[in-house]
Amino acid sequence: MVTQAETLRGLFRTLTATSCPYRYNFHLHTICSDGQLTPQQVAQQAMIHGLKGFAITDHHALEGYFQARTYVEAYPGTDRPQVYTGIEITAQLLDTEVHILGYGFDPHAPILHRYAMGSAPEGEWAQAERVIAALHEAGGLAILAHPARYRLPAEQLIPAAVARGIDGVETYYCYGNPEPWESTPETTALVHRLAVEHQLLETCGTDTHGQDILVRR
Repeated sequence: MVTQAETLRGLFRTLTATSCPYRYNFHLHTICSDGQLTPQQVAQQAMIHGLKGFAITDHHALEGYFQARTYVEAYPGTDRPQVYTGIEITAQLLDTEVHILGYGFDPHAPILHRYAMGSAPEGEWAQAERVIAALHEAGGLAILAHPARYRLPAEQLIPAAVARGIDGVETYYCYGNPEPWESTPETTALVHRLAVEHQLLETCGTDTHGQDILVRR
């Protein structure tokens, strides 16, 4: 049986700057962390817009995934989006706070319990290598979120994340708030180049916290 992580590994290799937000969206937040939409509303919008797949990546929480999956599975018909497991975990990398996205993992894996309790991990559990290892132990993939939004530049953080076992980077990301959503061209080019150089997977997502999954805010 093909796992979610195996499916996503292949899917992430096909994504481009236009894959989000109308085909896929792998960075969404709900009221289960700091978003404004319920998981059901996220799932409903995903179906209205005809997405093929999406992931709710609430901060240190998994309840949104379970609720969205239940909603989608109860919807009549077969033309429904795939709901992938997702989470966003705060971590320390080169003494810098970063966010690591997890995908395709077993949501019941005991190793993830301490990362899904509603608050950021502390101490050794917050180290990027520990977070990445936990996601791998749970059968998932680890992705460095929005690599150009941190105190240190992507040119430093991405190689450091690679050395700690990261699987990929969020290449296609909107660093401003334009409508319609657009992956920032210059930053996309930089992150894509680094991803190719280090043979990384590349993901896309709106990072929605507001009322519309098609935009970032």
